[in-house]
Amino acid sequence: MIMKATYYGQSCVEFDFDGTKVLLDPFITYNPLAKAIDVNAIKPDYIFLSHGHQDHVADMATIQKNSDATVLAIVETAAWVRRQGVPDDKVVEFNLGGTIQLPFGTVKMVYAAHTNSTPDGQYGGFPVGFVFNVQGKKIYFAGDTALTMEMKLLADLKLDWAFLPIGGYYTMDVDDAIKAAEFINCTRVVGIHYDSFPLIQIDKQKALDKFQNEDISLSLPKIGETITL
Repeated sequence: MIMKATYYGQSCVEFDFDGTKVLLDPFITYNPLAKAIDVNAIKPDYIFLSHGHQDHVADMATIQKNSDATVLAIVETAAWVRRQGVPDDKVVEFNLGGTIQLPFGTVKMVYAAHTNSTPDGQYGGFPVGFVFNVQGKKIYFAGDTALTMEMKLLADLKLDWAFLPIGGYYTMDVDDAIKAAEFINCTRVVGIHYDSFPLIQIDKQKALDKFQNEDISLSLPKIGETITL
């Protein structure tokens, strides 16, 4: 199976699982760094939301309408999705610890340490991360999170890739992301949630060097760039 990931800025990533497109945390239109991306050309089969903050859901409704994608999220964030006019049969709600079976594989909802409200000011439930298991390859998308001891629960999964926030201020920074990679026992990391606005700008070369010093691979794809997983 061919697996790829395209980075669209902030925490927006689209996985391509042998032709099935899975988009996470769509925030493109309002991100100046992603102005070259045509949001109307993004047509996933599934959209996953780690939580309801604007910088993770801003383009959900537009992309869902264009693609007829199924949207998956924790119960309370899923309720917000329905309030945006997404049909019930295109919304899947599940909760922490839950694993769902989809045509491309399984997805488990896991703990994240952050806050969560939806753009209309409602309670959004817990923030979460996801572990994708696709034909034996395991990918952890951490969402917005601080470093947590719960990450050690993932250590025995033999994760192939981890998408970790590295921008600091609202989430883990580079140093904590290195600790997180050690906690989850994963040596291939893709950085997310950085550079989109001044408070989370990072020194990319310094980040790459710090990861390399710990024998952990850090990938920082350009916005619009696709990497093979």
